[in-house]
Amino acid sequence: MERTLKIGILRETKNPPDRRVPLTPPQIIALQELYPFTEFFVQPSDIRCYSDEEYEYLDIPLKEDLFDCDILLGVKEVDKRTFIPGKTYMFFAHVAKKQLHNREMFREMSARQIRLIDYEYLTTDKGERVVAFGRWAGIVGAYNGLRARGIKTNRFKLKPAHQCHDLNEMWAGLRLIELKDRLKILVTGSGRVANGAMETLSICDLVQVTPDDFLNREFDVPVMCQIGPEYYTVHKNRKPFNFTHFLKHPDEYESVFLPFTKVTDILITGHYWDPRSPMFFSKEDMKDPEFKITVVADISCDVNGPVPSTLRATTIADPFYGYNPHLEIEEPAFARPSNITVMSIDNLPGELPRDASADFGLQLMKSAVPDLLTGNESPMITRATILKNGELTQHFLYLEDYLNISYF
Repeated sequence: MERTLKIGILRETKNPPDRRVPLTPPQIIALQELYPFTEFFVQPSDIRCYSDEEYEYLDIPLKEDLFDCDILLGVKEVDKRTFIPGKTYMFFAHVAKKQLHNREMFREMSARQIRLIDYEYLTTDKGERVVAFGRWAGIVGAYNGLRARGIKTNRFKLKPAHQCHDLNEMWAGLRLIELKDRLKILVTGSGRVANGAMETLSICDLVQVTPDDFLNREFDVPVMCQIGPEYYTVHKNRKPFNFTHFLKHPDEYESVFLPFTKVTDILITGHYWDPRSPMFFSKEDMKDPEFKITVVADISCDVNGPVPSTLRATTIADPFYGYNPHLEIEEPAFARPSNITVMSIDNLPGELPRDASADFGLQLMKSAVPDLLTGNESPMITRATILKNGELTQHFLYLEDYLNISYF
């Protein structure tokens, strides 16, 4: 007789609260039909975007104690006090870059001989990620940029994204606004995040123009433009731009972003930034009278990174602040017309948790879940396994000093 595999859905414990789930109630039912040897249990939660009642309605049992579960699935980092020894955990751990704020959690997992599989490192053989929330960060981040513009100019009002029931309601509200002025919106990046931002902007019937036209032409209608690093960086020795080389050696490039600051009204950042990469522009550049950007929707949210006005991450509850470029300080949002409005929420998909969760769960079901539930040690699962029985796996041995008590 085949052994029953028990899977627990964790209650999110990170603060500020995250309402997303790794699998929706209908997805759990679909998995149980595909894999009859599995049983799913859900920790009760009063903040989850799918209510306890929605799980119960589909006869998915709620259970506070998940001690007898084999696999435990969450979304964000887990409270270190709740780890069950010897279990398999899968969530976004944010430890592989030696993040200090998660070090004690990581050490606790090692001490309790846990197997840690990190969503971020579920990749194809070519290194492409198979599960991510990036598209949703872009979708919501661009919306927040437009919302900030509406408040700043007092020309239109948009409901906060987290107050919308779902994406359809958010986009329906967006279709009602009119962008009448000669607005220029710039999106950086070419991946999931940036493309998600472009999805939202397309709802407003913005005209997409080329980088060259964006820089050199005036338009009678609002326009948008998307640029990758080949448009805002150049090799220091003026060698032809090569994206693969840029990813490996970003320190060999310098910024040529400054011309964009003189024609852009709203900057929406959806790029990936390496700390070795050049800054987009400086604080001094932001004091120039020709610096035109009035709203920065920093989806990438690299604090002390390429956009100097990103001083900190903001929250869903309090998404905006003002950056005074002349004093180089943060001030209350919309306190001065001359300030630059900054949106730098670092968990944007949490504003549309039902849609984002359903999309994420579908990606998970198509990629990693079959191997996880059947116990198949596939290359994908192996690549994403950071700890096994509390020990670092081969690919993550570089984290040994991070686990060590003397690491600072």
